[in-house]
Amino acid sequence: MGATSADVVIIGAGVVGASIAYHLALRGCTNILILEKEEIEVSGSSARSAAGVRHQFSSETNMRLSRYSIERLRHFEEETGGHAGLRQVGYLFLINDAATWEEYKAAAAIQRDLGIRVELLSPSEAARFVPQMATDDLVGATFGPDDGYCDPHGIALGYLRAAQRLGARLERATAATGFVIEHGQVRGVQTSQGLRSCDVVVNSAGPWAGEVAALAGLNVPVRPYRRNIYMTAPFPQIPGPIPLTIDVATGFYMRHEGESLLMGGSNPSEPSSYTTTVDWTWFEQVIEYGLARFPILAQASLVEQQCWAGLYEITPDNNPILGRHPDLSGYIDASGFSGHGIMHSPASGMLIAEEILDGRTHTINIDELRIDRFAETSARTERHII
Repeated sequence: MGATSADVVIIGAGVVGASIAYHLALRGCTNILILEKEEIEVSGSSARSAAGVRHQFSSETNMRLSRYSIERLRHFEEETGGHAGLRQVGYLFLINDAATWEEYKAAAAIQRDLGIRVELLSPSEAARFVPQMATDDLVGATFGPDDGYCDPHGIALGYLRAAQRLGARLERATAATGFVIEHGQVRGVQTSQGLRSCDVVVNSAGPWAGEVAALAGLNVPVRPYRRNIYMTAPFPQIPGPIPLTIDVATGFYMRHEGESLLMGGSNPSEPSSYTTTVDWTWFEQVIEYGLARFPILAQASLVEQQCWAGLYEITPDNNPILGRHPDLSGYIDASGFSGHGIMHSPASGMLIAEEILDGRTHTINIDELRIDRFAETSARTERHII
């Protein structure tokens, strides 16, 4: 095939698209073209993440994706030459009502059955992780010692460069603008730089995946939502590292970033948008939640120039959409990770490579992540969302 053709075209050079390219090339499918609409790769949501990595989910499928992915991230440098920056400082979920506590205990039982380490803690046991934590209203906590955070940019770039060394091609500043479809089969992608012929296209466009799918006449329910990250000045009053700590009732979370604290929490009333300017009004609510649980934060100072906002790619059930689309042959979904794209990128790349090369995934069953779950009204919502 010529320079404008490929066996597989991947739309989006973020961490998921890069992982898919790497895993395809690793298995010998090297005639791959990755399209990135920006001038600089790894410049979208992959580069604007809080970088959490965890096993603690309510869905067994997500637990399996995490178990596979985190093990791969532990050996990322030797496998790809890239830098994962994995720091397994743990995740600590703080729970203040009995019904939610029962849900987390049930999830912990499944996690343990899968060989995932998780501890059920009393409020006093949880308090040992973060100085001066308010615990009077807590009923319990879960702690995953193998959870933590990573370097999203390093992982995305590591997969991308490894894929390129194996023969994958990257086109920057090349946006998908349409599809060529013949008799229900993908035959190419129209781009801002011309036609790119192919028989398989992967939509890994992150927050833009819904718009890309619409170019093919498909309804893929992925929508962008802003997430804000707020950074303090160095704060020795909370010596590190602490686990990535989440107050489940409010959604407030924090972890160390060097000697500083990284804080955030989603705004459930904010509408979908592509806005990536920091919401300073929402910070007032975030810090109110934070102070209620960690009064010592009153002594911290915010460093505004180190704060940022990025985009989550959200689906109706907070789970990704993976695999073939029943309405268009040659079209593959790999989007809608709802904040879990980086942590699940190793498994996602491996599974989409299986879907393309073997006709079906087999290492992990992804049937409940396929798009037809929405038509069947059988979707299981992931409840452990940050």
